[in-house]
Amino acid sequence: MRNRILCCFGAGIFLVTVTNTHAAQGKQATGTPDGLTAALKLGTTAQEAAEHPELHHRNPRYQLVKDDVLQLNFALTPEFNQTVTVQPDGFITLLGVGDLRVEGQTVPDVTESIRAAYSKTLHNPILTVRLTEFEKPYFIAGGEVGHPGKFELRGDTTLTEAVAIAGGFTESSKHSQVWLFRRVSNDWVETRQFDLKKMLNSGNLGEDAHLRPGDMFYVPKNTYSKVKRFIPVATLGTYFAL
Repeated sequence: MRNRILCCFGAGIFLVTVTNTHAAQGKQATGTPDGLTAALKLGTTAQEAAEHPELHHRNPRYQLVKDDVLQLNFALTPEFNQTVTVQPDGFITLLGVGDLRVEGQTVPDVTESIRAAYSKTLHNPILTVRLTEFEKPYFIAGGEVGHPGKFELRGDTTLTEAVAIAGGFTESSKHSQVWLFRRVSNDWVETRQFDLKKMLNSGNLGEDAHLRPGDMFYVPKNTYSKVKRFIPVATLGTYFAL
């Protein structure tokens, strides 16, 4: 009888020990990612931030720029319907409200900003904002091409097609080293190099880049030193007359 009681007591201690051990392991496993994330955040340096800048979303919404035109329609108070233009300083002037800065905002953002501005005058204003005039998609060609400049980006256009649109290569161009510049944030630009000479000679255009609105490419005359993958926007003046 005594041995039976000791066995039951020992089994109980074993179960409690195993349960506590698993609970501690589960707690440690759950806490590890958070601790690691915190450590990584604390360990991020300015250099790492510069080498890996915060990028824009893959499919960003259009952001308003100067000279864009907005049409405002109020469902219940049509007397406030109006058409406004983004001024050079980024502001629009609203009827009965005054100036409101909208440059850099998306249409949904502007809709909420205008609704908030009119909420002081109207009760729960119902309005729609329509972008009627805006900057059309474009690309910029620079360097040794026939006609450097800014061109409208119509439909799906590749880098080789963009070169042709810009007048093709000049005789002094180094088309084995064509640089493509793509803005990835407000302060950083991604750079990529393409050997268009090899592509065109081989007839293999599988690596031909598809341009996005705002892309810039540069065809050098002489060999340029290695360009980092991400560069500050301010250094683009080295390649383009901005």
